[in-house]
Amino acid sequence: MRRALAALCAVAAVTGVVATGCGTGTDDLAADARQDRPGPLTWQQELRVEDAEQRLTARCMERHGFSYAEDRALTLRESMPVRYVQDDVAWAEAYGYGGRIEARQERRRLHHPIAVYRQGLSAARRAAFDEALDGGDRFQVLSATLPGSGRQVRKRLGGCTAEAEKALYGDPATWFRVSKTATGLNALYADDLRRDRQLARAVGAWSRCMKKAGLSYPDPQAARDAVRENTARLGPAGAGRAFATEKATAVADARCARATSLRSVAAARETSYVDRLPGRYGEALDTCRRLQRRAYDRAVRIVPQRA
Repeated sequence: MRRALAALCAVAAVTGVVATGCGTGTDDLAADARQDRPGPLTWQQELRVEDAEQRLTARCMERHGFSYAEDRALTLRESMPVRYVQDDVAWAEAYGYGGRIEARQERRRLHHPIAVYRQGLSAARRAAFDEALDGGDRFQVLSATLPGSGRQVRKRLGGCTAEAEKALYGDPATWFRVSKTATGLNALYADDLRRDRQLARAVGAWSRCMKKAGLSYPDPQAARDAVRENTARLGPAGAGRAFATEKATAVADARCARATSLRSVAAARETSYVDRLPGRYGEALDTCRRLQRRAYDRAVRIVPQRA
């Protein structure tokens, strides 16, 4: 029902360019090998871990006498995350920026099979369902400190949700701590990356490429914001025209990203800032990636890859 790791904040517009899971990825995997650092999961591997977590939760709920619908409504191709740099031209030609996919998922969220099923239960059975899923009063409180701000974040974990996390990651408390640390690292270097000269030159080259295609945007985020505004303005009656504009913009965006090597430049610059972080963050990042790798190794024995 939820993505395991949320998209990075738009204010750090150039962070998370190729990030998946625990920290940044890179097109140069040799860099990880030289540092003896495990690489991040691909988005396909991440999705399989999420699917495995759903499968384990469903099995647990069934043992408690409840139905739990797994959410695999999207195909593998449809599930591809659209990050700051999107250079898959074929995907853009088919899905634009994924606006229709997002709309379909939002409709499903509003009428999700699990919520519908739960609502149809009696009050007593609904309470039992909640206790089986999240532990009721028998839950563990997990906590983590976010990098930079020092803000504490907490999560309640119990029931079948806890059982599924333990099966995949081992100790949920360690996983929560290192995953929150790793996915919050961008706050420590976002301003520096946004002002990075090499990245600024690559974004400028992308913008000039887009202008040649008849589209004037300073960066990829501005292009997507304009598409969203156009879709909202045209409304349901103009959905066809809105999607045509979305696809045309997304295709030009992807082609210009490829032509200017924006993805590889952004990935390299982000990796350079990650490598400068204090050692304690590097340790958390390495632990996070190792736990993700372990979870993926377990996931492949639980669920097949989506078609």
